[in-house]
Parts: sequence; C-alpha cells; structure tokens
Amino acid sequence: MNKKLFYYELQNKILIANKKYPFEDVSEDFASSYEGSLFALNSLDPKKSRRSFCVTNPQNLFIKEENLDLLKDNSTENINLPDWVMEHINNRNITSVNTSYPSWKEVLSSGFPIVTKGNENSNKWHITVVGLGDVGGTLITGLRLLGGDCISRINIFDKDENKMKRWEYECNQILSPSFEQSYPVVVPIKEDDLFNCDMFVFCVSVGVPEVGKEDVDVRLAQFQGNSKIISYYSKLSRINNFKGIFAVVSDPVDLLCKTVFDESNKDSSDTYDFNGLSPEQIRGYGLGVMNARASYYASQNKEHIHFLKNGRVFGPHGEGLIVADSIENYNDEISNYLTDKTKKANLEVRSIGFKPYVAPALSSGSLSLISTIKGDWHYSATFLGGAFMGCRNRLTSSGIELETHNFIPDSLFNNLQKTYNNLL
Repeated sequence: MNKKLFYYELQNKILIANKKYPFEDVSEDFASSYEGSLFALNSLDPKKSRRSFCVTNPQNLFIKEENLDLLKDNSTENINLPDWVMEHINNRNITSVNTSYPSWKEVLSSGFPIVTKGNENSNKWHITVVGLGDVGGTLITGLRLLGGDCISRINIFDKDENKMKRWEYECNQILSPSFEQSYPVVVPIKEDDLFNCDMFVFCVSVGVPEVGKEDVDVRLAQFQGNSKIISYYSKLSRINNFKGIFAVVSDPVDLLCKTVFDESNKDSSDTYDFNGLSPEQIRGYGLGVMNARASYYASQNKEHIHFLKNGRVFGPHGEGLIVADSIENYNDEISNYLTDKTKKANLEVRSIGFKPYVAPALSSGSLSLISTIKGDWHYSATFLGGAFMGCRNRLTSSGIELETHNFIPDSLFNNLQKTYNNLL
C-alpha cells in the first residue's frame, strides 16, 4: 500500500505532505498531471534545519531531523510512494520546504537561488566581492579570466579606495588578443550597492599570522577579528532583504557561515525571528583547495593515485579535515596520510617565506564559485542540521543537492561524525 499523502494547490504550485495543512485540497490525479516542480512540506526547528533543499531519495522527502545521515543514500530502503512521485524524486524535481520559516512561501514563488541582477535576457550573474587583499585580488582575477560565460559584472569594494582603483585598472586590462572571449566588467561600488547582486563574496581577513609565526591554528586565529566584521555585513544583508547567495571565503569559513546565519536572523532585541538569510543562501568556500592539495600529494605516489578519481574530502579548511582516499574501498592508513599532508600543506609554503593564498583564492574561490553558478558539483560548506559542513554538493533548480553515498564505512563515518559534532 502506498504511503498516505495529502495534495494541495497554493500559488498555482502543487504541494505534497504527510499530514493535513490548511490549504486547498486537490486529488492525486490532479497532482500527478502537474508538469512543474513539486514541493514537499515539512515543519522542523529552523535553528537546525534548512528552509529548502533538493529531495534526492524517498527518505528525505519528509525528514524528522537533519543530521549527517543525509550524506547516505538510503533509496533502496522500502518506502512505498506512488510511482509518479518517485519519478519526480529521481528527476530532482521536488523541493523540500520547511514551513517553520516565516518566509517559506518565497520558495514557491521565486525558487532558489533568486537571480535578479543579471543582464536582461541573460542568466549571467552579478557578483560583489568585498575585501581586496591577497585573496580577494587573486579571486577576482580568476573570475575575470574564467567567468565570462556565467558572470556579467564583478562589483568590488574595499575600505581602501586605492585598492579598488588598482583592481579596476588591473582586471579590466586583462584581455585576450583575439577579442573573441567575453569578460565580466569589474566595477568599484559604494557600500550602499553591496547587495545589489546575485552573489556576495566575503574576502575580508584580519589577524592572519605573519610568516614564521604559525604556533597556532592560523584559521582559528582569524575567527575573532573576522567574525566581528562579517557580523556587520550579515546584518546589512538583512536590512537590504538580500535574496542571493552569501559566500564566505575568509577563514574559518564554517564558523563564519554560522555567524552569518545567526546574526542575520536576529531582530533589534537580539532575538531570533528567522527573517534574515535562509541557511541555503549561506555557503563557505574553503574545501576546494583541500581537495586540490590532497590530489597534489596523491599524484606523487602510485599507491595513492586512485584518490584523484575516487577520493573525497569533508569538513573544515583546517583542523577537523577528513580526506578519504576512496569511499567504496576506504583505506584508513592512506586516508590518514593524505589528511595529514593536506592539513600541513599551507605550512610548507610558509616555511619558504610566503603566504599560501594563491591556490585557496583560485581553487576554493574563483573555480568553486563558478561551479556553484553553473550548477556543477564542487566542494563547499553548506548548512546541515545546525552546522556548516564541507562536502561535495551542487546547486539545482530544486535547491542544494548533497552528494550521497550508497555505503560509507563505519570508521570513516565515525570520523565524519566527530568533525560534524565539533562544528555544531
């Protein structure tokens, strides 16, 4: 017997639920004939659950809580659903919506992400990058060179006006001699225009230890200063009713993402009202370079080379990182070796007298941001049950889709759980 479902029509969209809601009922025949996207209704604690996400298997159609188990593909477990609902799930055509968020109906009317600033008749995005230091400057260079097919404009902002002038000159003078390639224009802006974009990228960083002073976790050393600055922009995003993506590139991305969520969702009395950024709007970009570093070290040993095809990385950009040499054929010894080498890679650059910012700005920054815009698989930290957990994911028209695995070895999952618990 099929699982008992209720069907509703709201804002000309079809909703599916496993309990009664005060909306207009429709028949299953009517619902099954609808050709657009469907929405599954849930009601979960907004502090620990996303406002919306892409449903990938029957088990997360009506979840009771968000946790690390969402990385597991349990689609083979027996849950009786109508064939037409299963077809929508398999086609990634159902969005789970959390009705505990005051703004949940926005997902029905606008979808996610809400892209509004691109050129008319174009799906190219407008990007705002704040902070034009080593990372920010390198990142916008990468976006200028590589993002022409998906980005039309890069807004830049820094408290130092000379930095804005410098990068406007430098980046807009990057041009192919053939003149055939399109490039996003780089435009200095005022603070009032920061959130007039589809993606806001935070690259401000203070408290970075000098080269030779690495006796502390470099990324955690930055948290105190960076959290104060990002809190300001978080509240500003709320004031501006920002509907795009708030991307965090500064360290530590996972903890700063949580700060953004908390600070944007409090009212003037410091009480949570969840009228700020939804969790899925906030993403941390620090894991891309860890995958690149693990790949670099794996490529140096033929016994580790399989990582390039089968390996995965999870967790933070630093302490708590987990490198898995393979999911299906997980090897603890190889994985631990690659994890250790990857975590210490930045120290190797510092040991020869340089700050390690080029690879992070491009691998975690430019390339991963472009992959996000295009809907490609990439590494970033995304909200999962109250923490921002780094994993492979992609942005679809139905919301964020996490990469799931049919089988995760117990030893690997236990390590993932430890990292996840530390991020909560």
